[in-house]
Amino acid sequence: MAHDPLGNPIVDDDPALIAGLDDFVSGFLAYETRAETILATAAAHPQAVMAQVYAGWLWMFLEAPEAADRARPFLDAARAALRPGATLAHEREREQVALLADWVAGDIAAVEARALRLATCWPHDLAVVKLAQYLAFNRGDAPAMLRVILAVLPANAHDAHAQGMAAFAYEQAHRLDEAEATARLALTLQRREPWAQHALAHVLLTRGRVDEGLRFLEAVSDTWTNLNSFMVTHLWWHLALFYLARGRHDDALALYDHRVWGVSPGYSQDQVGAVQLLARLEWVGVDVGARWAALAEHLATRAEDTTEPFLSLLYLYGLARAARPEADRLLAAITTRAQAATGEARIAWHDAALPTAQGLVALARGDAATADHALAQGLPRLVRVGGSHAQRDLFALLHIDAATRAGQWRDAQQALELRRLTDPRDVPVNARLADLYGQLGLPALAAEARAASRRS
Repeated sequence: MAHDPLGNPIVDDDPALIAGLDDFVSGFLAYETRAETILATAAAHPQAVMAQVYAGWLWMFLEAPEAADRARPFLDAARAALRPGATLAHEREREQVALLADWVAGDIAAVEARALRLATCWPHDLAVVKLAQYLAFNRGDAPAMLRVILAVLPANAHDAHAQGMAAFAYEQAHRLDEAEATARLALTLQRREPWAQHALAHVLLTRGRVDEGLRFLEAVSDTWTNLNSFMVTHLWWHLALFYLARGRHDDALALYDHRVWGVSPGYSQDQVGAVQLLARLEWVGVDVGARWAALAEHLATRAEDTTEPFLSLLYLYGLARAARPEADRLLAAITTRAQAATGEARIAWHDAALPTAQGLVALARGDAATADHALAQGLPRLVRVGGSHAQRDLFALLHIDAATRAGQWRDAQQALELRRLTDPRDVPVNARLADLYGQLGLPALAAEARAASRRS
């Protein structure tokens, strides 16, 4: 029986096919561009079930309304290629085809359940574990992310990618000690493990160890080669956050122009990363010029895209900030999706995404009072829309901006001082506090915050 690079059974033993599967599985786990060669492998091996399945996965990760249509021909080919038999390889292939069928049909709960069964039977199938984590992440379910990786971690203790997956799941569950230790273990096993680098960056940012985080990411940036556009732009995005915290606005803006935006401008993750960084640059007082308009040319195609609530919110803010009419269409699409949602999806779309969307549009259009009220309604349950803590933090920053502009200075002061507890040297937080304390009639505290903003 042949095996894939992780030791999982496969039916076919063609060396070229196995090399193609290796490129996908290893590239997928390492966020490398070679994963994309699975399309050529699937074309060259139409009767290879796993090649067709993984090609379908690649299209589903497009994160766009047309993803299922693009994946469906590969699902059909995989079904046609299935052969009878009760060997382990055949059984695994049948389960993988059924998983892709559930995913194309939009039954995410079924996909996650089937992924867990696959991981139980084949604990070295880290690709399916990674998929399960991705889907749980999009639902804001950190415990589910932890469950699936911890169940197989004993069987993969010496695999850097497995340790990196565990590290990020720990971080999202606010288990920061375990997250840091596991990320460092992964990097001991393999210095070039981008997900572990990413998890450690999250830990250092959350704990206010900004200078350490900045030095760490700069030191490992030489390993960011041959990565897919999401991973490489996202790592530079994290470095930009550390730069902003230390008042290095020009450096952060240069990262936007040369590292964060423009690698794959049609891709969802590249687009939302750009929205995030532009909004944060504006929050610290940087004039971003015509960059919103340039970005919105690519966001305009998302005018009715409600594939994921987290993505939709950022598309919406970018469109509204650029004063594009497509913002109204997307807000209407979000409203329709929210009104129709049921079960857990209703919490994500109706209770969290909808008021947040209304607040973002109001803020972008200068209605600070409406924005302050709407964002206050959506933020408490915003974890349900997906995205990481660091990514969702943008919405909290925009709420502070709305409260400040609406004259709700006490609310803004409370939120900013809580942030300063984590990082007393945060330049933009101290700068905003200086202005607020001036408005609140506390000149000594204003002077203290202003001095702190200059020391960094």
